[in-house]
This record gives sequence, structure tokens and C-alpha cells, in this order.
Amino acid sequence: MSNAAPIAPVADRSDAPLHVALIMDGNGRWAAARGLPRAEGHRRGVDALRRVVRAAHELGIGYLTIFSFSSENWSRPAAEIGDLFGLLRRFIRNDLASLHRDGVRVRVIGERDGLEPDICALLNEAEELTRNNSRLTLVVAFNYGSRQEIARAAQRLAREVAEGKRDPDTIDAEMLGQYLEAPDIPDPDLIIRTSGEQRLSNFLLWQAAYSELVFVPMHWPDFDKAALEGAIAEFARRERRFGGLVAKTAS
Repeated sequence: MSNAAPIAPVADRSDAPLHVALIMDGNGRWAAARGLPRAEGHRRGVDALRRVVRAAHELGIGYLTIFSFSSENWSRPAAEIGDLFGLLRRFIRNDLASLHRDGVRVRVIGERDGLEPDICALLNEAEELTRNNSRLTLVVAFNYGSRQEIARAAQRLAREVAEGKRDPDTIDAEMLGQYLEAPDIPDPDLIIRTSGEQRLSNFLLWQAAYSELVFVPMHWPDFDKAALEGAIAEFARRERRFGGLVAKTAS
């Protein structure tokens, strides 16, 4: 995005998933395989993110969710956490203007309490500046954990019951889903994880109930438009029955 040409008009890709979510794994292993510091792997991972945001729109994807920082990532060494936060700062400061110019809307999910004030300010700025954009919605899962998200939703419902504002018999799966962080965003059709690991790692557990999962062996810094197209081709080969007997679309 920064110092790059504007996003090209979207092609007619009726077979593309509406919402793709990405677990961007393998930055450290990519760096280690090349004798480079982990920080360089994370930096190259940001380059990959730029490529993929551009490719997502070109391929007709409406929503792209990225798992940028997990609530469990706080257990990493302080220096690495500092590197990751520094990359987030630079990404927003350097790329936000071009994201806005290209019609990308930024949404942020995750717990903001306890984050450094300048990080919160940058996240708020990204959301406010791009609020009215509609070409692509980039959902940034930052300081995010799915179990924590579900627990917060349950707490809100329990509080309403305790205050006499809600009958507990009215609480069902649809209602709980409305109390998650971004209930207006459709569930992901496709979740891609790089680096060959095959697990969700506390990412969108509720929303992934009927998502197709594609695990690719390459590390995240090597991921590009061709890799995204390959994952979408695998998605297109699958039959999505959503618990029924006949394949149907997510819509």
C-alpha cells in the first residue's frame, strides 16, 4: 500500500469466499531458516500482509480478518512483543492513508484495556478515518482471544439477566452471537493458516463453526496472491452443507 499503485478494480469472482480469515504463522521459523533475527521475520510478514490485502480485493473478497496479536502472545519475550508493537505502529502510520485512499475499512476486535495509550489511539484513528469505506473490510484481531470474547459476551448477558432486563429463556445461540465484538460481520467462509500447523489457536472459535479450513505449508512471509488463489481454489472444490445433506452457499 505505501508507495504502491492504487488497488485495481475488482474482478468478477463470484466463486470467491466473501470472508477470508488468516492465521499468519511462521515468521520466526522463516527467519530462523535463513539465519535472521525473529524481528526480520515479523518485518517480512508485514510485507506479506500488504500483498495479501491488495490481492484480497482483486479477488473479490469482501472481508479479510487477520490474527495480528493473540491474547496469549503476551507470554513471548518482552523484546519480541516490543518489536511486534513497533511494527503495528509503523504499519498504521505508513499505510493507513493508502488503505483509506483504496477504500479499505479497518475494524479492530480484541481487548483494548491495558494497551498502551498510543496503540489505542492508533487503532481508534484507523477505525474512524476509514469508517465510511466499503471496498474491502480489513478486520484486525489484536490482543484477541476467542474464548475471552465469548466469555465477555456471556458476562454481558448475565448482567442483563441479573438486572432484570432479560429473561434467561430468551438466550440462545443467535442471541449470544449478537453480543460478540462484530456481530454485523459475516462468519468467515474460509480460514487459512500458514506454516503447516493445523489448529485454530483460540481464533474465531464461535464464528468458525462452518468455516472451511485450509492449512498451507509455507511460512507467512512467503505468502502471496498465488498462495491465496490456491487456498481459494481448494475452498471452491469443497461442498458446504452447513449440517444438511445438500451443498449450499453461505448466503
